[in-house]
Amino acid sequence: MREILPALERWYAAGVPFGLAEVVAVSRSAPRGPGAAMAVGPGDEVVGSVSGGCVEGAVFELAQEVVTSGEARLETFGYSDEDAFAVGLTCGGEITLLVRPVTPASDPVFGAVAASVDRGEPVTMATVVDGPAPRGAALAVWPRAVAGTLGTLGTTGLDAAVTADARGELALGATGSRHYGPHGERREDAVTVFLHSFAPPPRMLVFGAIDYAAAVARIGDFLGYRVTVCDARPVFATPKRFPAGAEVVVDWPHRYLSGTETDGRTVICVLTHDPKFDVPLLEEALRRPAAYIGAMGSRRTHDERRKRLTEAGITEDELSRLRSPLGLDLGARTPEEVAVSVAAEIVALRWGGSGVPLTATAGDIHPAGAS
Repeated sequence: MREILPALERWYAAGVPFGLAEVVAVSRSAPRGPGAAMAVGPGDEVVGSVSGGCVEGAVFELAQEVVTSGEARLETFGYSDEDAFAVGLTCGGEITLLVRPVTPASDPVFGAVAASVDRGEPVTMATVVDGPAPRGAALAVWPRAVAGTLGTLGTTGLDAAVTADARGELALGATGSRHYGPHGERREDAVTVFLHSFAPPPRMLVFGAIDYAAAVARIGDFLGYRVTVCDARPVFATPKRFPAGAEVVVDWPHRYLSGTETDGRTVICVLTHDPKFDVPLLEEALRRPAAYIGAMGSRRTHDERRKRLTEAGITEDELSRLRSPLGLDLGARTPEEVAVSVAAEIVALRWGGSGVPLTATAGDIHPAGAS
């Protein structure tokens, strides 16, 4: 939806209603993913696309109908073997669309979300798709450090559960549907809520193109990070050794990091455990924003690294950010097991987890304060 927001904001500011169709679910070879959107505004002006041309004619009529009726609709389009010329996806996939009317009077959440997107602020828009909650009801969720929420999905319990999940999806820049009971219970048979996150996925920067780096890159990709692997040695930093979605860079690690933007969601994993690489790299890393900075090595390596960093002028406060040796104590041996250990520490640090077995804890598994 991001690419059509300028037109939607223009209509919204003018106070005219428009029909907004958004892809909320796909299957098989659907041409557009969740979050793709099309809108029909004043004078039958159309912006955006939900299928690359397959069903846009039918969606145009649906958008007009919801503006007239004032009620949101849920529609699914798929390929029909019986009638290949029927309205459907000739590619053989299936898409489900939520088509709803938007006006400033009925949907103040939309304006607040659009304003945040304009300012580059991360925000998730949660919308009821189906079930015993008002279809089209919306809730805007910002990170806890930025702001709270705006709107409601119908009940306090549902709002609380969706807020927690929306912040989790927002941390990963992920978009998709979740299912709840009418009061926020974790159930598959009641309310379907579509969470559209307006944030790029966070970055994972992996330094040192070793076998452990390949495993960490794979699990980072699985968790939704945009992964970059950097090493100064071209013989090791080759794309074929890493996941297809990972960027591979040949450069001195500290030089690459100094020219790279990081933020409070960025994960930095230093796997070189070679002083000529990791000391200048960690000098740079510990002085910039990041959610996690971890370095591989033995305890002896850590002590020597800490001494060198102190001599280089890194303060105790800066050193306190360093997770070294990185990972949780899982008894990991193989690169894949170490990657699980590292990922577990990253997740625990993000949400304030203790890292101990749940059987040794009491109370809520997902405390409200962790959202």
